[in-house]
Amino acid sequence: MSEREQPETTRPAVTPPRTAPGTPVSAPGTPPPAGLRRELPAEVPPAEPERNGGTEASRASHPSEAFQPRQTSGEPVADEPGGLVLTGRQRLVDGLWPPRVTRAQLIVALLLFGLGFGLAVQVASTSDTDGALHGARQEDLVRILDELDDRTERLEDEKQGLEKQREELENSSDQAEEARRQTIEKERQLGVLAGTVAAQGPGIEMTVEDTKGTVESDMLLDAIQELRAAGAEAIQVNGVRVVAGTYLSDVDGGVSVDGNKIKSPYRFKVIGKPQDLEPALNIPGGVVQTLEKEQATVTVERSDKIVVDALRAPERPDYARSSSR
Repeated sequence: MSEREQPETTRPAVTPPRTAPGTPVSAPGTPPPAGLRRELPAEVPPAEPERNGGTEASRASHPSEAFQPRQTSGEPVADEPGGLVLTGRQRLVDGLWPPRVTRAQLIVALLLFGLGFGLAVQVASTSDTDGALHGARQEDLVRILDELDDRTERLEDEKQGLEKQREELENSSDQAEEARRQTIEKERQLGVLAGTVAAQGPGIEMTVEDTKGTVESDMLLDAIQELRAAGAEAIQVNGVRVVAGTYLSDVDGGVSVDGNKIKSPYRFKVIGKPQDLEPALNIPGGVVQTLEKEQATVTVERSDKIVVDALRAPERPDYARSSSR
């Protein structure tokens, strides 16, 4: 084969330097000896990737930075020098303040506030109602219970009386005569209540002496209502008969009862069961204690015979008529 037909062999572009047979080979990492030309370029440090505009390719070119965690603004890193370390209490404060209130939490808070306010009002009203009995003595409480028992017994007797009248009307041979007799008896009872008929019977007499002029009409009205609740059947105050429509008002130097001026001392004549009337006036926080707080002197006496002779003229109704035929 001729020299022209031989294939061309590739030669390296850079021929490594030849060393003499006796020249020792330098260890890696030692600077080259003087006089020799450096063939490889010096290592260039990698360029720092852009913070905001860097691409994924630039990160991939630097593996050491690809695995470093990003640091969010405002969060100190404990591993970095100079970074702040938050304690557990500081993290709790940062999580609770400023508060983040949602609509559901606001609605629940309003409902709980309304429930608590209602319970507070109920407890306060209950305390005010039972305040007079909290400081009462044992004897006073026993007397109040006895008064309630007497009222219950009185209502039971009235019920039995009505049932007896019904049985008499049903069993009487002459129902017309029995009905007439009961009608007369009922008229007499209604006359006593209306003040058109004089009455007498057991009861009490109460005298109120107001030397300071501090007793007002509403205090006397409370006494009348308390007596009625205790079962008073007829009441007379200083010669004025007290009926269902009686009204009291304050006037100069005294009190007006149905337009009639009366002065101290105020004398109450009451027909009823004395065992019920007197305790009703002396209950804790009742009529007697209220009047005594106004520096008035109150005396209550029982009697087997109280005469109520003040009368009221019968009034004919203007519009109401009897519906019986």
